[in-house]
Amino acid sequence: MASKTFNIYCDESTHLQNDRQPYMLIAYISSAFNQLKQHKAHLKMLRAKYKMKGEIKWSCVSGAKYHYYAELIDYFFSSDLQFRAVIIDKKQIDEKKPEFTYDDFYFRMYYQLLHHKLDLANHYNIYFDIKDTCSHKKLKKLQEILAWNASIRSFQFIRSHESSLMQLTDLIMGAINYKLRGENRVFAKVKLIERIETHCKIPITRSTPKAINKFNLFFIDLK
Repeated sequence: MASKTFNIYCDESTHLQNDRQPYMLIAYISSAFNQLKQHKAHLKMLRAKYKMKGEIKWSCVSGAKYHYYAELIDYFFSSDLQFRAVIIDKKQIDEKKPEFTYDDFYFRMYYQLLHHKLDLANHYNIYFDIKDTCSHKKLKKLQEILAWNASIRSFQFIRSHESSLMQLTDLIMGAINYKLRGENRVFAKVKLIERIETHCKIPITRSTPKAINKFNLFFIDLK
């Protein structure tokens, strides 16, 4: 069987050590390389249909924009796009362990996110959302911890406005985080979460079986 190439768009949410948020989430959406034009064209069409400007963001979900975001979710589940997230309850992180640093833990979680789903028979281009001046140091570290994997062809930082698929990662990750925190202040966000759960047929607050590829959640138990 011939090898395939995939693009993986990684993002993170409430991952900082002192952001006073209970969960760290690291996630990606992956696409077969030969399907990228189709996905970009469809997302561009939806943007034009609803006269939307700016990025796709969980923080932008509102009653006025609900139908646009609902169509984005419907498209994700109807397509060959795949989503995976690693979720960590920060209360379980034990900083008293010998030689523990929060930064090292963060990189280990990225390893968990990517390691188990990369097929050595295929090729991958991995993109990360550039967030601050330390991003290039982060990229170097990620290259080091994944250097063993010959299937990875490139690591690259891009800004989220350059990739609608990275923005879609933010949207789905935001929905998971919102439900985990027990928030229900915005009715449109609650409805969108229900729509996601209808599609994937599970609550988005627990792990899925490892073999599930379309919508894969891994809640790491550190106890």
